[in-house]
Amino acid sequence: MKIATYNVNGVNGRLNVLLKWLEETTPDIVCLQELKAPQDRFPIKAINDAGYNAIWHGQKQWNGVAILARHMEIEEITRTLPGDDEDIQSRYIEALINGIVIACLYLPNGNPAPGPKLEYKLKWFDRLADRAETLLSLKVPVIIVGDYNVMPTELDVYKPEKWVNDALFLPEVRKAFAAIVSQGWTDAIRTLYPDEKIYTFWDYFRKAYERDAGLRIDHFLLSPQLAKKLLSGGVDRHVREWEKTSDHAPVWIEIDTK
Repeated sequence: MKIATYNVNGVNGRLNVLLKWLEETTPDIVCLQELKAPQDRFPIKAINDAGYNAIWHGQKQWNGVAILARHMEIEEITRTLPGDDEDIQSRYIEALINGIVIACLYLPNGNPAPGPKLEYKLKWFDRLADRAETLLSLKVPVIIVGDYNVMPTELDVYKPEKWVNDALFLPEVRKAFAAIVSQGWTDAIRTLYPDEKIYTFWDYFRKAYERDAGLRIDHFLLSPQLAKKLLSGGVDRHVREWEKTSDHAPVWIEIDTK
């Protein structure tokens, strides 16, 4: 089974790119982030016509997450991250597909830091850690996937010395990510490529893609039940070259479901 994550940076504005990529690669499950569309503006007909069922949590102008499944049923579990009833940002959705719990997230950016946005990010991380621990306790196959807005190590960022004061690379943010992994999760892409430079995001400015000045901020965390079934994975970085494309590239893994 092929599972992918893609921060589309506007699902309607990038719809042609998304559909082209879906047709080219035919992933079985896709998690999308940054829809930038209200609930009633999600392009469900186009997604259905491409062969995918979908659930989504939209929000006007910002945020928004979705889970797509190719010729499979999606059983929604929740569309909010537990722990803060007053949080209205659409950043989390969770579903059961073919016996696997898929948690799709768009973690807050946190900039400018320090400040309230960083505080919100760290509190969101705390809530995610609680949810991750709960999901692990179920002892079922789980994937927590999406745009985490964190580079876990210096290997995950071009010129790390330039990011020391950025909320994506602050020690407390990296520590929060590492704390979740240490619960018993496997960082799938880094496991497959332990010593290689792997980026998933390139800024639109200063020819970042052409210079390969990128970041690895899109991650798959696998529960033990799936970590041992991980077969392969990678980044469809050529999609970043397409016209009117996102500043992220799709990231994917394959797991053995036999």
